[in-house]
Amino acid sequence: MRLVYIDHCARLSGAELALLRLLEARKASADDVTVILAEDGPLRSRLEAAGARVEVVAMRERSRDMGRSKVVLGPALVVGAADALGYALRLRSLIQRLGPDLVVTNSLKASLYGGVAARLSGRPVLWHVHDRIAADYLPALAVGMVRTAARVVPTAVVANSRATLDTLALSARSARRLGAAVVGNPLPSHLAARSRSPVRPPARAELTVGMVGRLAPWKGQHVFLRAFAAAFDPGEARAVIVGGSLFGEDAYRDELRDLAVELGIEGRVRFTGQVDDPTEEMVGFDILVHASTSPEPFGQVIVEGMALALAVVAADAGGPAEIITPEDTGLLYPPGDHEALAACLTRLGSSPQLRTRLGTAAAVAASAFAPERIADETERIYRRAAAAGRPGPLRRRLVRVGRLG
Repeated sequence: MRLVYIDHCARLSGAELALLRLLEARKASADDVTVILAEDGPLRSRLEAAGARVEVVAMRERSRDMGRSKVVLGPALVVGAADALGYALRLRSLIQRLGPDLVVTNSLKASLYGGVAARLSGRPVLWHVHDRIAADYLPALAVGMVRTAARVVPTAVVANSRATLDTLALSARSARRLGAAVVGNPLPSHLAARSRSPVRPPARAELTVGMVGRLAPWKGQHVFLRAFAAAFDPGEARAVIVGGSLFGEDAYRDELRDLAVELGIEGRVRFTGQVDDPTEEMVGFDILVHASTSPEPFGQVIVEGMALALAVVAADAGGPAEIITPEDTGLLYPPGDHEALAACLTRLGSSPQLRTRLGTAAAVAASAFAPERIADETERIYRRAAAAGRPGPLRRRLVRVGRLG
């Protein structure tokens, strides 16, 4: 089966890492897998190393990097839409030349322009949705646009969690027509191997409590710092924040450092900045914290921590609430509630036995996200979507949806 993947981003963010790990597990070949990126970046060489052919078709930066907060009625949106349509027409020719059995879009922006390009080329297109389409993540206008497009553009849909799929607000009829399915993100192969033979970190006099993820307000590093300061006295624990400001959130990075000073914990907190492989840091954790203030679409780092047999405490919303079984494979707390998080940290910090029990069960549960298992499940969905045949003209779908109101 010949596949074309489309993504607007070439940075090593969540959806892009999920794609990379999927291609590694599927043992991609340049003869049957092409990835089209709208920019050059570190993802390109990693995809090529995984066996895929990569085509960089540059998109204008003003549109490629337009933040979701700017999706409001106005000149910028009109210009961005015009750029996207022109870009879709360029991709149509490339897709026709490549002749794939299926086009897979891997990011929200790519689903819109790439989905249109695939339909204009007469190819079936599967939206792989990694973002929640909800008002706490996107402006209301963007939510409406994407939900409407989901009924018109793709011929198949897969989401990384039930929480993500639900935010598309598909009717039962549309969900059946699109074969809507949920498939979690795969673990990296080396962590999947570790989950089969988990090794608990050795007992230390001082606990290490860590958080992994790009620095962004909604990721909740500020919640973590406040909880850590409330949970532990000096000498009891140290905190590690792994991640950098990938998308220009430098001001938030500075705010976090200032907050650590304000809380009097600056000597007990280490900021690593962006790292290529967070596993090297995570193996030194006793407790892994997830602190997103808005529901996380999936929660990749949670699964990675579980594979390392770490005691995980996460916000009780979105994908993490589907991944973790409370009191069995981890602990959950209300999103944004630093006092509740502090209580969980105090409880875990005082009980090595609880940390061991949760971590051991978590490693077993993480096997559900082994890359080979995810790849097999995804392959079945791809073949079903490709076998459905070429879709009818896009304009016919637009007319039909218009009649339905």
